[in-house]
Amino acid sequence: MRLLILGSLEGQIGAASQIAIQRGAKVIHADGPEAAFESLRGGSGADLVMIDVKLDVAGFIRQLEQERIHLPVVACGIGTDSRAAVAAIRAGAKEYVPLPPDADLIAGVLEAVTEEAHAIVHRGPAMAQTLRMADQVAGSDASILITGESGTGKELLARHLHRHGRRKDARFVAVNCAAIPENLLESELFGHEKGAFTGAVARRVGKFEEADGGTLLLDEVSEMDPRLQAKLLRAVQEREIDRVGGTRPVKVDVRLIATTNRDLAEEVAEGRFRQDLYYRLNVVTIRLPSLRERPEDIEPLADHFIDKFSDANGLPRRPLSENALAALKDHDWPGNVRELENALHRAVLLAQGPDIVPEAVMLGAPARQRPTTSGGGTAGSLVGRTVAEVERDLIIDTLEHCLGNRTHAANILGISIRTLRNKLRQYADEGVAVPTPGGGEAASEKAL
Repeated sequence: MRLLILGSLEGQIGAASQIAIQRGAKVIHADGPEAAFESLRGGSGADLVMIDVKLDVAGFIRQLEQERIHLPVVACGIGTDSRAAVAAIRAGAKEYVPLPPDADLIAGVLEAVTEEAHAIVHRGPAMAQTLRMADQVAGSDASILITGESGTGKELLARHLHRHGRRKDARFVAVNCAAIPENLLESELFGHEKGAFTGAVARRVGKFEEADGGTLLLDEVSEMDPRLQAKLLRAVQEREIDRVGGTRPVKVDVRLIATTNRDLAEEVAEGRFRQDLYYRLNVVTIRLPSLRERPEDIEPLADHFIDKFSDANGLPRRPLSENALAALKDHDWPGNVRELENALHRAVLLAQGPDIVPEAVMLGAPARQRPTTSGGGTAGSLVGRTVAEVERDLIIDTLEHCLGNRTHAANILGISIRTLRNKLRQYADEGVAVPTPGGGEAASEKAL
């Protein structure tokens, strides 16, 4: 855990630092936002930022978003200053920690950041077998390719490999190759020098350098542009990278893990993925089973998500009714664990009685009114409609089902986030009502 403390914390910086260090965190201090961004751009990195509410919290969070630096921010201030606390939360801070610092409270925040999102919950044999294989190869430095359908938990398995490997005390850095526009991904991976392109106001260290000595996860690597694949191949082979606008190579030492929801061998055969890069990444392949292949895990996963979202939203913990659990087990789960998580989040928010009933789970989005023919039935309702119209309604229905979350919808649809965004822009230009971004994606949509 790397903790970046920004500001003086009302004179309590020493106490807060000591508590964090005692709990296993590595603490970096910056006097102000400029020094903080210099540290982040330089590759020091952080897993959590604690910022003094006397500073411009909203401006700092906006700058993080503009520079595509994804970090949870916790605001700190005098405990009685409720106005400052509310303003910080509204600005985007995840929590407000009153000062003087309480050891248990700070420990809870650190543990929540490091552990909450990384648990692999399972009960059945399918995932147990996968984890046994992962543990067997975790200690090596071999490149690992994790395959599986969207939403099966490929990044969680990558983090598991890191935590059980020789580099566990070094950094784990993840980059989603599908979520970053092509013209920005090269800079994100390899960094850039000041003035390398419009908007490059300062030198920025890329993910390869940030992960030096640790693990770099290339999530959805199959979405990478072929031109960039060539540069990635060189980085893997030569263990050195070239910053955009740089004049000399930089040596790096990283353990690479890549994930994909596509058949990379087929992508190679179709000419969309380099064969030589495929062989470099595919030293060991671990396939994650779909949720359909691990039905024994549905109940413990559901209980885990109910606990998680009940706590996060300050709601009472309601158990699943027998009918609701049966509905979960009967569902096909095209979006796998991510879809289950989304369904349980919605259920926690909508449940009103003593338990969670099927109506609160809402597994199927209501169908949009379709023109029908005398034949009736599903096939008859599609006759007379173009493929483009059917595709549009499927995309909009799925997006509504995901409460506007573009990433979740793309995973369920089996398309890249880039393709989904292009489709939605087209529909908006045609005057179609498109659900607004949900799940914390509004800011990133504006940035893209």
